[in-house]
Amino acid sequence: MKYSTLLFDVDDTLLNFQAAEHAAMKKLFESIGQPLTPAVYQDYHQLNESLWQRYELGEISRQELLDTRFTLFFSKYGQAVDGQAYEKRYRDYLAEGHSPMPQAKQLLADLNANHDIFVVTNGIAKTQHRRLNESGLAPYFTNVFASETVGVQKPDPKFFDYVAQRINGFSKPKSLVIGDSLTSDIKGATAYGLDSVWFNPTHKINKTPAKPTYEIDQLLRLEAIV
Repeated sequence: MKYSTLLFDVDDTLLNFQAAEHAAMKKLFESIGQPLTPAVYQDYHQLNESLWQRYELGEISRQELLDTRFTLFFSKYGQAVDGQAYEKRYRDYLAEGHSPMPQAKQLLADLNANHDIFVVTNGIAKTQHRRLNESGLAPYFTNVFASETVGVQKPDPKFFDYVAQRINGFSKPKSLVIGDSLTSDIKGATAYGLDSVWFNPTHKINKTPAKPTYEIDQLLRLEAIV
């Protein structure tokens, strides 16, 4: 066994965030009586992704992101809205989305006996805990580390230092980060001196300086690595 400690991202690694996000946006738009067209959804997705990237870089706080994303989004369409109220409603809908990614449950069940498995996420702690519980994945994890609780976010090395200090017998050579984000999971692992696995099921081209140790397009292929 090469790696004994596995640090998993959640969104689009273990749980299907894209599906949850789209479903939550659809419910939000239905609640305000507006149509959610593919173009409108794509606009939101791009804006939201850019805000999370700014958060990862430390340019904005998590609270600023949450408080302003819907205000910014609807302002593009000439609408002044209560962004914080929309955020709360959206987050409630988002927490209902907990579909596992293909092979996620089987992978965790297979690895559980011989590995210590943890979650490392930049997502909202309360939302992630609910989604993991309702998906049935929560029992496989020894602990869930969310940036909201840690106080810093991936890819900041301080995030991984916080995690390392709270795992008994933590060893960098025996630990592995698994995630779909090059700019948070892979970059963060590299900065802290950890090996990493880029989960890339859609075969995206890596246009960033981040260099994962491994790359897989199916979760079960992780078993051959660990």
